[in-house]
Parts: sequence; structure tokens; C-alpha cells
Amino acid sequence: MNKPLLAALSTLAIAGLGATPAVAAPQGAGTAAPQSAKAVTVNFAGTVSLSNCSGSVIRFPNSADTDPALVLTNGHCLETGMPDAGEVITGQSSSRSFGLLNASGTRIGTLRANQVVYSTMTDTDVTIYRTTTTYSAIKNSYGISPLTVQDTHPTAGTAIKVVSGYWKRIYSCNVDGFVYRLKEGDWTFKDSLRYTSACNTIGGTSGSPVVDTATGKVVAVNNTGNEDGERCTVNNPCEVDANGNVTVRQGINYAQETYNIPACFTTGNKLNLSAAGCTLPKP
Repeated sequence: MNKPLLAALSTLAIAGLGATPAVAAPQGAGTAAPQSAKAVTVNFAGTVSLSNCSGSVIRFPNSADTDPALVLTNGHCLETGMPDAGEVITGQSSSRSFGLLNASGTRIGTLRANQVVYSTMTDTDVTIYRTTTTYSAIKNSYGISPLTVQDTHPTAGTAIKVVSGYWKRIYSCNVDGFVYRLKEGDWTFKDSLRYTSACNTIGGTSGSPVVDTATGKVVAVNNTGNEDGERCTVNNPCEVDANGNVTVRQGINYAQETYNIPACFTTGNKLNLSAAGCTLPKP
């Protein structure tokens, strides 16, 4: 995984820095998504820096301005440690702080969590925090709007940007394709998004929003890459297809899709894992 930076500096046993990817063959020209003439400007506004990871202030299509603001990052960025395979955490108390960034990447304020609403590394790699403030209060105080999470599956060939609030760096590439199963050590992720080689994400970029440059919406959350060419080990995820065939792509990086998250949140940005259409793993 593109591990939390402090962990990256202290140990190789937890999760690894993303390596600089080798050049990988992109999908054929026929799979490329058409480029929009009205592509939005993607910058750092609405992203956050954590103590050792990246993240973003997010809302869902049906969120209200008066709802408590949510912050999205990786499951492996959880301050109490990485969830075990099969573990789902909900409603855990938290006082974690986030540095709120403006368009140029300048820290302009601090947000604080009061709860880990949801965290897991099963099927996906996400942590969602509830903050002590609302979207409207953030807008009024800082002029910053949240990023909207797209509620439909992303498309191969789409131009994307991975926006790291920790490093104040934006990576530009395309969606190369999707992975039936991505296996890394004890963890297995489903329907992962694979980048083309230009997104050579590193430690500290964990939790960065993956933004569709045509819509400005979040389609995934950056989380891992194969560093050394090893097979299915920590820091070296492998791709497994529906027939069990394994492919190793050294230097290539991945994200976990987020389109399935909005269905699990109801009025007031409240988590409801029993809601119709919610497919997130349950405790």
C-alpha cells in the first residue's frame, strides 16, 4: 500500500511506499474516453492533510449543506491501526484533526473529527470520518466546498487526477482498467481501479481523492501499488481475475472505487448499512 508516511519511515512491516512505476502498456486507443471540452479545474480545494496521509472533505449527491461534513481517506490510515481482514469499524470515537487546503494547497484551517463513521480494509480500503462542523459552516468560514462522490461506476480511459493533500502534489493519468480482485497480504480488494503508469503515487498519498477531470467528482480513493514485483505480498498487490489467474504489474498503482458509498448514507449523512443498494461490508 501507499502507506502512511510516518510508518513508511519507521518500518517496512506495516505497508510500503509506492515505488516509481515502470512504464506499463496503456489500454488500446479504442478504449480511451472522449475528453470534455469543458473539463473542470482540479486543484487542492476541499482536500485535507492528515498526520501521515491524504484525504478530502466529501459529500454525496443527496447530502445537505447543513449536514455534518465528512472526510474520506484510506482504511489503512486509521489512527488506531489498520483494520484486520474481515473487520469493519463503525461509530468509533475520534478526535483526529485535518488540515483544510485551499485551491493552491495552502492550509487555511483545521477540521476535527468526532467519529469514525466507517472504516474497513475488506473489499475496499476506506475510512470515513464525521467532523464537528457542517458543509455550510466550512463554506462560510473558508470559502471551501466539499468534493462530491460520484454514485456511478467509473469508466476505463477516463482522465483523472490524484490529489495529495499531504504532499501538495497532483498526479495526472487515466483509468487503465479495473481489477476483479486485488490481493495484498491478508487483504483482498474488489473491483479496484488501476492507473496508467503516469500516476506514480508514493507514501503519504494514501487516501487522496481520485477526481474525474471532466466532472470534478470523486470516483475512487488512492491506496496501493506494486513496489518490488513480488506476488500478492504487502506492498506488492497482485491482480486476480475471475478464473483465479494472477498478474503482477510492478510499479503500477491502484485505487478503490467509491461509487458504492453514497447508497449507504441517508438523511443527515447518517450511515445505514441496511439501506437499499448498500453493498459495503458490514460488521
